[in-house]
Amino acid sequence: MRALLTYLFGSNERRRRADRLLAAVTGQARRPVFYEALAVPDTLDGRFDLMTLYGSLVFRALDGKGREGRVLAQDTLDLMFAAFDDALRSLGVGDNGIPRRVKAMGKAYIGRAAAYDAAIQAGDEAALAEAIGRNVYRGDAPPGDALAQFARFAMAEAGELSALELDRFQAGDLGERPVDTAAKAAA
Repeated sequence: MRALLTYLFGSNERRRRADRLLAAVTGQARRPVFYEALAVPDTLDGRFDLMTLYGSLVFRALDGKGREGRVLAQDTLDLMFAAFDDALRSLGVGDNGIPRRVKAMGKAYIGRAAAYDAAIQAGDEAALAEAIGRNVYRGDAPPGDALAQFARFAMAEAGELSALELDRFQAGDLGERPVDTAAKAAA
């Protein structure tokens, strides 16, 4: 087993870095503000969509950090999907259904990440809001200006994450910026 992990993740330190970063991504995606103030459904789908959104922001930022950043992003993404696999098993999904569901989750992640990245790359907050509305809220409009606030936050967060040094990602230190502050800074 250790040989397999070494093959998959290289050194123990490489694995620990991915573990720390996944813990940070998970912590960010589970922030109560998303479920309370921004009305993201506190369901398995809602949690998956927040992991997907925040993970894609982090992995997008790491893509600009050279080879080490891309390796850390891939290691962490692999761990994230292993955690999804474990979660499905703990929910009682049978061994025969796991590969099909994880494959569907992978396709969903790729599509969502591409939509978020295209909107962020273009600086198009309206397109980002539309992608968040379609994916995170599943087409059901959240109350008030929650969708616009979420899009402003995600756009600002993408910029903040891109400015972080690689060692912060490796340490699992992404910081935590308030949603309100990010929204005001983007306005």
